[in-house]
Amino acid sequence: MINELGHFTLILAFILAIVQSVLPLWGAQTGWRGGMAVGGPAASLQFLCLAVSFAALTHAFVTSDFSLRIVTENSHTLKPMLYKVSGVWGNHEGSMLLWVLILAGFGASAAWFGDALPPGLRARVLAVQGMVGVAFIGFVIFTSNPFERLAFPPFDGQDLNPLLQDPGLAFHPPFLYLGYVGLSMAFSFAVAALIEGRVDAAWGRWVRPWTLAAWVFLTIGIALGSWWAYYELGWGGFWFWDPVENASFMPWLIAAALLHSAIVVEKREALKAWTILLAILAFGFSLIGTFIVRSGVLTSVHAFATDPTRGIFILAILAVFIGGALTLYAARAGALESRGVFATVSRESALVLNNVLLAVAAFVVFIGTVWPLVAELAFDAKLSVGAPFFDLAFTPFMVALAILLPLGAVLPWKRGSLARGMRPVRGALILSLALGALVFAFQTGRSALAPVGAALGLWLIAGAAAELWLRAGGRAIRLTRLPRADWGKATAHAGLGVTFIGIALLTAWDVEDIRVAEVGDSFDVAGYQITFAGVEEVAGPNYLSTMATMRISRGGREVAVLHPEKRVYPVQAMPTTEAAIDNGIWRDLYLVIGDAQDGGGYALRTYIKPFANWIWAGAILMALGGFFSLSDRRHRVAAGARRGAAPPAAASPAE
Repeated sequence: MINELGHFTLILAFILAIVQSVLPLWGAQTGWRGGMAVGGPAASLQFLCLAVSFAALTHAFVTSDFSLRIVTENSHTLKPMLYKVSGVWGNHEGSMLLWVLILAGFGASAAWFGDALPPGLRARVLAVQGMVGVAFIGFVIFTSNPFERLAFPPFDGQDLNPLLQDPGLAFHPPFLYLGYVGLSMAFSFAVAALIEGRVDAAWGRWVRPWTLAAWVFLTIGIALGSWWAYYELGWGGFWFWDPVENASFMPWLIAAALLHSAIVVEKREALKAWTILLAILAFGFSLIGTFIVRSGVLTSVHAFATDPTRGIFILAILAVFIGGALTLYAARAGALESRGVFATVSRESALVLNNVLLAVAAFVVFIGTVWPLVAELAFDAKLSVGAPFFDLAFTPFMVALAILLPLGAVLPWKRGSLARGMRPVRGALILSLALGALVFAFQTGRSALAPVGAALGLWLIAGAAAELWLRAGGRAIRLTRLPRADWGKATAHAGLGVTFIGIALLTAWDVEDIRVAEVGDSFDVAGYQITFAGVEEVAGPNYLSTMATMRISRGGREVAVLHPEKRVYPVQAMPTTEAAIDNGIWRDLYLVIGDAQDGGGYALRTYIKPFANWIWAGAILMALGGFFSLSDRRHRVAAGARRGAAPPAAASPAE
């Protein structure tokens, strides 16, 4: 009965999405207030129906109801409860139901918190959001029904993919979807503005909080995925330029560009056309990511589905929405003329350059991701584009971005002087160059990556601090009175600097040791003495484990006792590697046990990972910076709307 209720409310949500996409738009175009008023209740009811549907599917997983096909294929009675729940979205059908639930949640939020928006714009935003809902709920119902029944339910299920049975990956997809789907709001605002034919400072204020929220969720989701890959896959890396990793990274880059571009629209009413285009492309790249993950055209450990039919459906959605939006964009080009003019040296110019660097970087990642597919289709050649290409082609744009950010943040609007603009950040520049020289001295004979990365990272951190000091007028007491948005921006930029330092020093100073060792053996790695103390067989709730005991000491003092594992999940007959990591501020000790060898002993891998945790600490800081900015009253939709009539010159100079 509960499953039937879930299926029924899914279909009802589809009908409500159709109503939401038609009546508010018709009302806005004709001035019919009754039609415009339908948008809010339809969005709320659609979200309620999808919440009931998702709860019904969750109930089926929690109670191990194997009459549903996806429960049979992705669960097991012995699976821990956390992974029974995460199994709801650990498959294609369930993850798409979560996708449309979040989509409806954003639409309902626009209805709940958008009362201060002009009625016409609010109605059009809800209508566009409803159209996206129609497409994706229809996709779920007609190609990916999570409530499909089995005529003869089995006694037990086939279990969830063991790689997905991990806390990090349990929370990784929901945050990614919040980011992917959140960008649909920026898209809806962009298309609604194009239909209305007006983009102004108030529009820039309205679109920024939605984009910022999506960017924050994407940041958290990408960080969780990177952290999972680091400790779960057992290869010691944090990023592999996997197609699905790239699928989330591309909209993150475009969303970052959109955030900075919307600032110029809000403060100076310039870059209107470019900002609208970025809003369309940000959601477009989210749809491209959905296509990559679910079509099977590119191979990835993260992929959900390998069904070309579903891929064609998603490709059609992409073509209709992005193609239609770009066509409307071209038709409305005349209405997007910018008013503001600015000099070459100004904050506007710095933000334009920032946008160009981020957009081109996203395009580089896109080319590297799809080129193997293009080469196979066009030239019948099988190619692999890996880390060497991305490192070489992508890194220069990030270096340039890091150099630009602190200086661009302190330049004045409209017109400035480069010499005068450098004054507030001279100390930051000297400090960062000194750190680069110090790192270079410590690592004589090694790559220049470490000193350059450390200098750029400190430049970002110290530059953010210098900007706060400048905004406070050089008085410490005024720091506490600065708007939260200022603190949020500085925290996010500093977080990027921390991540720069972590990536550069980890990449340059990583130590790896691979050997075959027997129980009782001891060996040295980078000053640490590692003793292979023993191996035992351990039974988990739904797996069997070969667990090693490794004792690590340094200078005669025991540092840690670690237990790397090799697990086998009998239901799926699939092995996984469970690395053992001794985390630290300055380094990680990372141990992996492999298979038993024919000649005796076990394959062991040992890594010394300097500054590894700085990578995720930086991501946390970036997300915190986003939350700080979102908590600023000026960045709320209602607050921005109430000030919509104020001229741009009256706005605060703070970003």
